[in-house]
Amino acid sequence: MELRKVTAADRQETKKGPVRRLRASGKIPAVAYGKKLAPRSLSVSPKDLEDILGSERGRNTVIELDVQGADKLTVLLSSYQYHPVGRQLLHADFLQINLDEHVRVEVPFELTGKAKGVVMGGTLRQVFRKLPVRCLPKHIPVKITHDVTELDIEQHVHAEDLVLPEGVAVELAPKRTVAGVVTEKHRGKDEDEAAPGAAAAAPAADDKGKAKPAEKK
Repeated sequence: MELRKVTAADRQETKKGPVRRLRASGKIPAVAYGKKLAPRSLSVSPKDLEDILGSERGRNTVIELDVQGADKLTVLLSSYQYHPVGRQLLHADFLQINLDEHVRVEVPFELTGKAKGVVMGGTLRQVFRKLPVRCLPKHIPVKITHDVTELDIEQHVHAEDLVLPEGVAVELAPKRTVAGVVTEKHRGKDEDEAAPGAAAAAPAADDKGKAKPAEKK
């Protein structure tokens, strides 16, 4: 597994004025933290993070933070913030990980094929667009796919039906519905079912990690 390298620098000043000047210089504030790492204030290039977010693995990319050529931290991008109007990156948080320990991330979930039930007039409902998984960093998949070609009307795909890459476990109950072909009278039920699971996000070994639109100092 190849790590994406990002250069960082320690940041001493955390008040509004120095943070404003930092952004004006082309850098953004960041914080690295972990089970064995107290929160550490850093500065990084937003361009480096934009390149990572636009890559195949996106926020699930394993990053090596090179802090001033002295310290190297293995991290995942746990959260990031955009300006609500300009949409430029304002802040990033990194979670330190160990390559030999499992992490929890959300992975894109893609349905392939045209379901038999759809041909017969049903509607394909995808309950999860991303699946919460647990695995070693080297096993984080780009995405998880499932072929629904043989799925008939009122048939469903459960978490236990998914064929997963080696070393990857989905953190859902085995009978949890992830997709199905429904008729009009059952659509509301499927949408209600989606609500609790679709909101959960766990980019790494904790529950942080949603991108936020509001500015952070």
